[in-house]
Amino acid sequence: MNNGITLETLNSTFITESGFIFEKPEAAYKTWGKLNRERNNVILVCHALTGHAAADEWFPGIFGEGNVCDPEKYFIICINVPGSPYGSVGPWSLNPSTGEPYLDQFPKITVRDMVHFQQLVLDHIGIEGVELALGGSLGGMQALEFCIMDSRIRSAVLMAMGKAHSAWAIGISHAQRRAIINDPKWNNGRYKKNNGPVDGLAAARMMAMITYRTPENYETKFNRGLQGNSELFQVESYLNYQGDKLAGRFDAHSYLILTEAMDSHDVSRARGSFKDVLGNVTTPVLVLGVDSDLLYPTNEQKELTQMLGNAEYREIASPYGHDAFLIEFSQMQSHILSFIDNKKIYS
Repeated sequence: MNNGITLETLNSTFITESGFIFEKPEAAYKTWGKLNRERNNVILVCHALTGHAAADEWFPGIFGEGNVCDPEKYFIICINVPGSPYGSVGPWSLNPSTGEPYLDQFPKITVRDMVHFQQLVLDHIGIEGVELALGGSLGGMQALEFCIMDSRIRSAVLMAMGKAHSAWAIGISHAQRRAIINDPKWNNGRYKKNNGPVDGLAAARMMAMITYRTPENYETKFNRGLQGNSELFQVESYLNYQGDKLAGRFDAHSYLILTEAMDSHDVSRARGSFKDVLGNVTTPVLVLGVDSDLLYPTNEQKELTQMLGNAEYREIASPYGHDAFLIEFSQMQSHILSFIDNKKIYS
């Protein structure tokens, strides 16, 4: 895919928390609008698990004139995280020591590694300040770490996540990874593209799609309806479609890497207590929860709000569960613009 995405080799070294060194890594990012003279009229959009740098495709409702991401006023950037299959250094990048793709030799990546990598990209472009960092799910985890790790962040919107990945979320991700590594095409820890899509990845996506929505949403949408004249339930057909679709566009290695990165999310790790770490974040923050989110329930966002030094909580009402942050753009837009106006964040 290109979709206006810039592919560049960074003139810097990316070192992961585990100590793995990438010399001059590849970076993929997309921008909208123009930088001002001070190079600080920036909105940073952080993407979720299977997302990519073309944020206008999966966040369309907040892009455009008069919206949060208005390219007539701001320089908007979305950077593809390391480990993803969409352009930045990942498992299919060539390992200079072997001349072959890293595949299962690609190192473990943490959310903090993702932020550090994006900091290198911002430095590469010459970004001096970020007016707003925002994201949902994995994107929200990155935005929160940005508030802790980067003094350029002036405000943030964190959606559908919490202070750390819960045992519930880790368990779901573990089950998905198990489906992938037990696929016969996985071939002793390595998957080759000419083997065709990994069925285990499709199964992992089906599991994820169930947690992204709600029982009520599935009941309303499918009930016990059958698909055409077949004996296949409509919900089965839907999940088959979603699983096969992701298996055709995404990468199994990346899915393992990025879900493990989500499991690493814990802002207190090697820093001190949650109370101390989050209490020291005085950047204005809006925390958005979804009333029907089963994957990251609203108690996580409310707890995060209470611990942050300068945060407010608002809630999206939706039948769509976790996926609401990719659907309920009208509510998101209203909450975010109100937050911006109240805090007088933008000049």
